[in-house]
Amino acid sequence: MRDVNVGHKFMADYQSIILKELLAEIRRLAEPLKGKRVLHVNATSFGGGVAEILYTLVPLMNDVGLEAEWQVLTADNEFFNVTKSFHNGLQGAPVDLTDEVRTVYEEVNRRNAEQLSRTYDFVVIHDPQPAALRSFAEDDGAAGAHWIWRCHIDTSTPNQALYDYLLPFIRRYDRAIYTMGEYAPDGIGVPVEVVPPAIDPLAPKNMTLVPDDARYIVRQFGIDVDRPLLLQVSRFDPWKDPLGVVDAYRTVKTRRPEVQLALIGSMASDDPEGWEYLDKLTDYVGGDPDVFVLSNLDNIGSVEVNAFQSHAAVVIQKSTREGFGLTVSEGLWKARPVVAGNVGGIPLQVQDGSTGFLVESSEACAERCLEILDRPEWAHGLARQGKEYVRRNFLTPRLLRDYLRIFTELSDGAGAS
Repeated sequence: MRDVNVGHKFMADYQSIILKELLAEIRRLAEPLKGKRVLHVNATSFGGGVAEILYTLVPLMNDVGLEAEWQVLTADNEFFNVTKSFHNGLQGAPVDLTDEVRTVYEEVNRRNAEQLSRTYDFVVIHDPQPAALRSFAEDDGAAGAHWIWRCHIDTSTPNQALYDYLLPFIRRYDRAIYTMGEYAPDGIGVPVEVVPPAIDPLAPKNMTLVPDDARYIVRQFGIDVDRPLLLQVSRFDPWKDPLGVVDAYRTVKTRRPEVQLALIGSMASDDPEGWEYLDKLTDYVGGDPDVFVLSNLDNIGSVEVNAFQSHAAVVIQKSTREGFGLTVSEGLWKARPVVAGNVGGIPLQVQDGSTGFLVESSEACAERCLEILDRPEWAHGLARQGKEYVRRNFLTPRLLRDYLRIFTELSDGAGAS
């Protein structure tokens, strides 16, 4: 296990952004929890939405008086290949659940559990990679904590054999958190909470950029900032359907030849499959000079993603399965028109026709993009409504409030609501 340095964040900085009633509720809930020790565990500190969430959530927990830490698993590529197959399997893909696969998964969790020597009041385990930690943490300082499993994945139609394998591990927890109620399986045997994720409006990825600064940054990557740009930001993963985005772009380009497309991804350490899919995507794009496939390998960081999202004419998230899709809230927070797949947690964020658009095909995606390009003022009016919807529902202080409520219920011995 490796500690992650999260730095400092302060609730006072959010006072001008969030509702004062939410701030007061956070302070009320935090007061009796001061000094409680919290550990978050996930697979990686870089790449993907969970890491982004924890870089804000953990320091905010510290600021309101808890003693929160974040650790990541120590594992090799063999383990991450296994857990990537688990991630896909929980979304419905086939999984070859051999004895060797089970051994790799359990041994890595066993070795990491042996390193949990500190004492905690609450341990929050994120996603399937470290889900077995609870079963191997019987003799260490964390064994007496309240254990919470937080699943960020769309598990509404999982590979049942895989879920049957994981459920005995999950049933060792005191609480399970899902983004949507329908993600939780029948007979899970653990009290369930429904808590959507959230974005940090003050993080470099989401802080306000003036248009000229965004244009300057985007221009550095070869984009013609005087021509419309379609954008998708997500891992290079078949569930995100970047090939379908390219198809939609090609349809749009037949009517709007000036349009450009940027596909931005982050190569994460727990996603070895992403490197193969990046090659597949690059081949699919071919030599189109108006399509830009970019990643952290091209010096794309949080501020650069912010600039692209702030500048884009349309922010796309054409996922075919999606636990939540933080990039949807990111685009809406920047008051950009959003076109996204009508799957998983995306409809929580996008009210079709009111705050953005939900689509189920590349053809529908292209039609909505063309509608936005043809009627930009109307589309931006919807996007401004989307920003306010995100302000009320999907910013990190609300997520902090929800965790404080769950911690309070566990401390008091209350059941899930």
